[in-house]
Amino acid sequence: MRIDVYHDIACPWCWIGKAHLQEALAQWDADDDITITYHPFFLNAHIPAEGTDFTQYMLAKGNYRMAIEDFFAPPREMGKRAGLTFNFEAIEYAVNTLHAHRLVSFVPENKQPALLDALYAAYFEHGQNVGDVDVLADIAETCGYDRTAMYTRLMSDENKDIVQKSMQRARQIGITGVPFFVMNERLAFSGAQPAETILRVMQQATDLAHNEANTENLL
Repeated sequence: MRIDVYHDIACPWCWIGKAHLQEALAQWDADDDITITYHPFFLNAHIPAEGTDFTQYMLAKGNYRMAIEDFFAPPREMGKRAGLTFNFEAIEYAVNTLHAHRLVSFVPENKQPALLDALYAAYFEHGQNVGDVDVLADIAETCGYDRTAMYTRLMSDENKDIVQKSMQRARQIGITGVPFFVMNERLAFSGAQPAETILRVMQQATDLAHNEANTENLL
């Protein structure tokens, strides 16, 4: 089975959705090999490279009509049930996630989930500026990568075009929000759905693939 996940590192629901996917995979008992590919998405590509004040950014999103905790309470509560800690009060900057997505693209696909968890935790739990190259190099080092090498790569334009093209593809297929999941390039759903919902869609995608294979054999 192929699972494509469109996500943004500055999206709390994406971290929750990832945790729910991991929970679903732990319960999946089929023999199918599963390949998960994470695709970059920008909730806001117009945030400056240096970031912007997080509290003011969130208040502006609500046209200054919502209390700041109104934004944070739902993901905070759902995250707690998923074993995730959200310390929104620790976040100083709303970040541009281009470099963070580039960092993820530098590592092998099977190593990306662990690095993503480190990035999500750095931002949402510890309030680190994951738009800053120095911070990203530090995070890479904690995950076992050579800090100097990663810093050098981040300071270049390496994979910038790949990340931007991924965003363009997402827009072309109609994705406007994340997390967004695609199963076997056939079935899709959006949002941080619970594990049981993910399992149900996985089963539907598997049944569909088997039915298509049987139909081809009959022909």
